[in-house]
Amino acid sequence: MTAEPALVTKALAEVSAIGPYFEVSSDAGREDEPLWRPLRELSRDTEALRARITDYGRRLGAEEDRVGASILFQGLAARVWSPVVGTVTAYRLLPAAAPGHLLWRPVPTGPLPLWAPPVTMRWLVLPSSVTGGAPGTWTAPGPETGTSPAGEAGFVGGPGAGNGQVTELVYRTVVTEILEPLVEAFRGVSRIAAGLLWGNAASALAGVLRTLPLARPDLAPGAARLVGDVLRLGVLAGTGRLVEPAPGTHLFVRTSCCLYYRVEAGGYCDDCALIPDPDRAARWERLTGGSR
Repeated sequence: MTAEPALVTKALAEVSAIGPYFEVSSDAGREDEPLWRPLRELSRDTEALRARITDYGRRLGAEEDRVGASILFQGLAARVWSPVVGTVTAYRLLPAAAPGHLLWRPVPTGPLPLWAPPVTMRWLVLPSSVTGGAPGTWTAPGPETGTSPAGEAGFVGGPGAGNGQVTELVYRTVVTEILEPLVEAFRGVSRIAAGLLWGNAASALAGVLRTLPLARPDLAPGAARLVGDVLRLGVLAGTGRLVEPAPGTHLFVRTSCCLYYRVEAGGYCDDCALIPDPDRAARWERLTGGSR
C-alpha cells in the first residue's frame, strides 16, 4: 500500500524535527533542484567518491585514506538509517526504490542533505498486522510473545515474530539497496576491509538509539526493538551486540574499530572493540548516570 502525499509530508516534518540526521525534505519543488542527484549516484561516481574521501580525510587530519573512508562511510550510513528508523517507528512508512528517487546534494561539511520529492518518491505503508498498530503507534509484541536475553535488545519473539517482515523490509531498503553498493564503491577506491565498513553500518544504526530518544522518548521502545532485530540480519549479524546497561539506555559494543583513534585528536568511540572492559564499564557508568 502506497502512502498518501499528505501523510508523507506530515511524517517527514515530524521525523525531521528529531535532529539533522533525521531530516528529509518533502518540498514539491526547489530552486536548487538541478544540484540534487539520485542516491544511487553516491556509489556509481567513483571519481567523485575518491575526491570526497581524500578531502574528508584531509579535513580530519588523517594520514591514511582508509581512515577518511571509514568515518565518511559511517556518517553516510547514519544519514540513511536515522530517517528510516524514524518514519517506520513513528508512521509505519518506508521509502520505496530509495536509490533512484531519494535525492542528495553535495555539501562541504555536515550531514548529507536528503530530499524526497513527493511527485516521484513513493512510500510504503507497512501493514498494521505486522507493526501492530496505526500510524504513529508502533506497538511491539508484548512479553508474552517471547523474550530477549537479559540486558540485550534482540528479536522480539524470536524468528517468525510479527515484526519479522518489517525487519526484513528495512534491511533490504537500507542494506541491500543502498549500503551494499556503497561498500563496494568505497572498497574500490580505498584499501579498507568490508568487515570494518559493516561494523560502521551497524554502529550507525545502533547510534540512532542514542539520538532519537532525546527528542522522541515515546518512539524509543519500538525503535530499540526494530534496531535490535535488524542488527541480527545478514551482513550486520556478528558485527557487535546491543546492550541495555540501564533501563531505556541502549549501547552498542562492536567487534571492530572505525579507526577514529588514528585521526588527529581522535580516540576510541564508546562502542569500540579496542576499549578494555574496565574502561568500558566506566564509560557506561558515566553514560547511564550511575543508574545501572
